[in-house]
Amino acid sequence: MKLIKELPEKHSKSIKGVLFDIDDTFTLDGRIPREAFAALWRLHDKGFVLVPITGRPAGWCDHIARMWPVDGIVGENGAFYYYYSKTEHKLIRRYVFDPAVAYEKRAQMEKIRLEVLEKVPRAAVAADQPFRLFDLAVDFAEDVPQLSDEEIRDICTIFNNHGAVCKVSSIHVNGWFGGYNKLTTAKLFIEERLGLSWEDALDTLVFAGDSPNDEPMFEAFPLSVGVANIRKFLTVLRHTPAYITSREGGHGFAEMADILLNSNHQMNT
Repeated sequence: MKLIKELPEKHSKSIKGVLFDIDDTFTLDGRIPREAFAALWRLHDKGFVLVPITGRPAGWCDHIARMWPVDGIVGENGAFYYYYSKTEHKLIRRYVFDPAVAYEKRAQMEKIRLEVLEKVPRAAVAADQPFRLFDLAVDFAEDVPQLSDEEIRDICTIFNNHGAVCKVSSIHVNGWFGGYNKLTTAKLFIEERLGLSWEDALDTLVFAGDSPNDEPMFEAFPLSVGVANIRKFLTVLRHTPAYITSREGGHGFAEMADILLNSNHQMNT
């Protein structure tokens, strides 16, 4: 990985949009730093396409799509994307996994929940679980004391033994049924909503993240950025970002934004 300040100007000038994880990429210690949200607005005002790609729940994504200066959001690790239509004056929801099928899987997900809480007693169901539609989020660092690597592996094993997909973020282990992830639904959003070919997207969009559940995005995007706190996951990542910031979380996001904005790149709005 190279430092973000080493990003060649020819690349920074080609970037028209930023896809980014939220927790510990745009936030830090559970909060959005002032400079990160200010950077988001500055990118928006310059015409950059902005799309959070997050594991956070549908309820949060509804709010973010409506209230933040973003063009849409991919949520629950790729179960859907939302965007606010200014022409229709309403939120548009695009699901990639049938909510009816998810409902049928609730009994199996409940078995997973009970087994996790029995076998990994220091874990907890994530506080945002009531706002989720498709996955089960197990908290290992947000509202509980940090669990050990072994405990996190045990949680993943339980999901896997039940045939569920499992991804680790900086705070949660997320498990779900379905063949989607952050990348597959980001591709859908790019093609269906932005009208970009995948080839053009790889040339003009940057992705920023911080943890293993961002790995499919790091692998796919040649212009990918990890905020500094990704260093703690480097031993478990097979695919690392191309660039890294010197600062952590939302401060690193702002650092990246400054470089893009300072490139004097004029966007078409």
